[in-house]
Amino acid sequence: MLNDNGHPLCWYVRHRQIADHLRRHKHNPAYLRSAAFQTELLELTTELEAAIRSAEYIVMAVPSAYLESTLSPLPKDIFNGKKVISAIKGLIPGKNILLNDYLKQEFGFDANDYYTIMGPCHAEEVAAEKLSYLTFTGLQEEKAQEIADLFSNHYINTVTNTDVYGVQFAAILKNIYALASGIANGLDYGDNFLSVLIANAADEMAVFLRKVGIRNIEVGVHKEPIPGVQLIKNPLRKSANYAASVYLGDLLVTCYSPYSRNRRFGTMIGKGYSVQTAQLEMNMVAEGYNASRSLYLINQEVKADIPIATMVYRILWEGLSPQEGFSQVEETMI
Repeated sequence: MLNDNGHPLCWYVRHRQIADHLRRHKHNPAYLRSAAFQTELLELTTELEAAIRSAEYIVMAVPSAYLESTLSPLPKDIFNGKKVISAIKGLIPGKNILLNDYLKQEFGFDANDYYTIMGPCHAEEVAAEKLSYLTFTGLQEEKAQEIADLFSNHYINTVTNTDVYGVQFAAILKNIYALASGIANGLDYGDNFLSVLIANAADEMAVFLRKVGIRNIEVGVHKEPIPGVQLIKNPLRKSANYAASVYLGDLLVTCYSPYSRNRRFGTMIGKGYSVQTAQLEMNMVAEGYNASRSLYLINQEVKADIPIATMVYRILWEGLSPQEGFSQVEETMI
């Protein structure tokens, strides 16, 4: 997106072979090979600290399972004066916290400089330039809009809001529910049941978000604009609520789409694969796996009624059979 819009990028690549291939052939040999890059706009480096030092905006898309090991060796002042844009849809395992809280805890990072980029969108469709919507969230909505404008183009529409915690927790939960959707698919449940499962997952998501203090949940209710204040480019756009694309929309696409890694992972579990075998088969990170445990532990304090998310945790981490897990949850759904 940024490359298509003509913005110069310093791109931290873990393997020199990947960087060399990108320079020569203008595409990434490991992911989305059809996506071509204007390499004259790319500075490719295998030095993470140098990449961060050189940039004003830092887009983070490291899988949450590897965030701490990636960031912890860095100097404590590395993010001073930077704007961090997180595309990470997970909690940091072990610490069970969001990236913004980790950055504040470990690097003294200012919450006003933290922004998120959330869906609903799959990389495959973005690479194919199929129209997608991205939500940019930050405490300062005017700045979030400036960042959104860097990404906006003919195949990307952008939305902004200020719900930093809500959009991140919603993204984490939707990955867990996509695992449940996949497990149901692997167990050969039909579309009728799947619709009930996802409707109940949507309700669970709203229950959890309310419990952690997120207030823009009520469907059909939109906040009135502040008189005299215009922070978004489109004055006709409604304020976000739970039915918005970043909440309900991202849940739906992740539960239904064949592109969804979490759904594919869940399908293998439903078909009888072990967690370890499914991970090897995928060769990609399904964020919902670690998130299911982290969220379960968080919910010991929050105490939200989330039986579907709890079932996913027990199947993946406690050895509950998928058949038994779903037979228990069937009785709770409305």
